Amino acid sequence: MKSLQALVDNPNLSGAYTGVQISRNVIKSWRVMKTRNCSRKSLITLCALGFSAAGLAAAPALSRDRVETLLQSLADAPGPSGYEEEVRAIMVRELKPFATHISYDGLGSVIAQHGVSGPRVMLDAHMDELGGIVRRITPEGFLSMQMVGGWLDQALLGQRWVILGSKGTVHAVTGIRDIHVLPQDERNKVFPRNDIFLDVGAKNAAEVAALGIEAGDPVAPDAPFAVLNGSQRYLGKAWDDRAGCAVVIEVMRRLAAEGHPNILIVAATTQEETGVRGAHTAADVVHPDIGIAIEGGVAGDVPGARPEETQARLGAGPGVFLYDSSEQPNRRLVGLIKETGKAEKIPLQFDLVSGYGDDSSAIQASNGGVPAVNIVVPVRYTHAHNGVMDRNDFDRTVDLVVALIKRLDSATVKRVRDFAP
Repeated sequence: MKSLQALVDNPNLSGAYTGVQISRNVIKSWRVMKTRNCSRKSLITLCALGFSAAGLAAAPALSRDRVETLLQSLADAPGPSGYEEEVRAIMVRELKPFATHISYDGLGSVIAQHGVSGPRVMLDAHMDELGGIVRRITPEGFLSMQMVGGWLDQALLGQRWVILGSKGTVHAVTGIRDIHVLPQDERNKVFPRNDIFLDVGAKNAAEVAALGIEAGDPVAPDAPFAVLNGSQRYLGKAWDDRAGCAVVIEVMRRLAAEGHPNILIVAATTQEETGVRGAHTAADVVHPDIGIAIEGGVAGDVPGARPEETQARLGAGPGVFLYDSSEQPNRRLVGLIKETGKAEKIPLQFDLVSGYGDDSSAIQASNGGVPAVNIVVPVRYTHAHNGVMDRNDFDRTVDLVVALIKRLDSATVKRVRDFAP
């Protein structure tokens, strides 16, 4: 009773009660009943009903909260290609409790292993995101920027950014010429990236230097995570490929507890957006028998999209790439994914996207050739400041990959790798 009274006096304490959610309505009713001098028995009954109802949903709510927090921390962390330090720290922190061994390749990719026998299964997600690098500081205190990764020029203007300087994070905005002074014939033009500048609020180059900024400093989008209006849709930057990073963490968490017939090696790679470089070096270290890349896919369920570009939709389940411009998956491995999805009742989306590349291409071409596939969490608006993903797609992707890896025993991997006529 004293504990409940404390909650009534301060409802914010309810978050500290592990496994129990006390609704504001129950607390409000308690207060009303106390004011009306209701019996102690009635008050206890109300309390029991509130705790019981909360208990029914407690476990999934806690699970959702943990994963949502993980997704937020990964999405919000700045990590343009070649500058993945903050994301790397999160990956190591999350993987370390489940990995039997963690190491790094020469480009900074994280290689976390679980298991000591069986075929070597490389589960890959890249840590880096699109961004920029400070190129030059003008005498007036503005900065030009070298873009890193596959940006559209029209996605760059009027956006917020963070510069990772020697004295900490510096906020900036890409300036845009005012419509009131822009000639009519220029108002509908896309401004090329080389004409775009960063404004940090400085009056001159000396003030920029005082902020700890110099040429070569990395620049990342500034677009905080948000849940879209109470839905299961998550808004954030860098779902390509922080969604994949969260998937591989959750897969290792589950397989460490449930078991698997192979050596699972999670590779959180660097510099994917500038040429799948980290996947190449990581695969050289891992020597995989099977490669599975987890990516942020391309959702086509938006106005103006054409079916021949992509057919994936948010909320319709994990995606499996049958073709992209950098890789063609192993057909037997795709067949095994289909069997797994059917057995686990997981809806699958199959797609072919011509203007796309991913880490599975580097894994596939390593070590004399490795059967590989790219599995995706569909995302709207990739390669921009704000993307949207669906939580149910994420959860089902984790389910699919867990079930798939459990099937990759020695006999199955041997069959997948057998090309004899």
